[in-house]
Amino acid sequence: MLDSEATLLATARQGDPQAFSGLVELYQTPVYNLCYRMLNSSGDAEDAAQETFLRAYKSMKKYDKSRSFATWLMSIAAHYCIDQLRKRRMKIISTEDLPYFEVVDGNPGPESIMAQRQEQDRVRKLLHTLNPIDRAAVIMYYWSELSYQEISQALNLTESAVKSRLHRARRNLAQTWIDQQQKIQLHERNHHGELQTPAF
Repeated sequence: MLDSEATLLATARQGDPQAFSGLVELYQTPVYNLCYRMLNSSGDAEDAAQETFLRAYKSMKKYDKSRSFATWLMSIAAHYCIDQLRKRRMKIISTEDLPYFEVVDGNPGPESIMAQRQEQDRVRKLLHTLNPIDRAAVIMYYWSELSYQEISQALNLTESAVKSRLHRARRNLAQTWIDQQQKIQLHERNHHGELQTPAF
């Protein structure tokens, strides 16, 4: 923790609103990004980020200074987003792709860009099947780059439970991806076969 952050945190815990505003400036981007990837809406993410900081401000005196402030803040954001997703009864995630599905092309042409967008859309649809807690764990691990320990603290899970959820999510997503890829390839072969002129 930077000295300036430590000073802001100590002063904010005493009820200084200006010091807390300084903390908001430090963390507004990572908190917003987490909320956006959970809710997939800029408007909802802004509301969720504001609610996160409001809840944090009201709970500053309860904050355990032995705990990472960033993890504590991300925990508030994640739980709020999980509640919102449960209320919606919808499963939505960012349009971004997971690292192991990333398509790398140094000089993509129109066809490559279109193919990449199609694959990202397929991945997004796959990720819709994750429950909110698994989704939060995946986002915290891949995008927020939190450790297993930090995620376990944020989501009130054991580290083994976090590892298990991430492993299961990766395995299921990868297997479903492979199955869909095989179906697409089979469809393309059948389609091309129908168009071919028989050789006499």
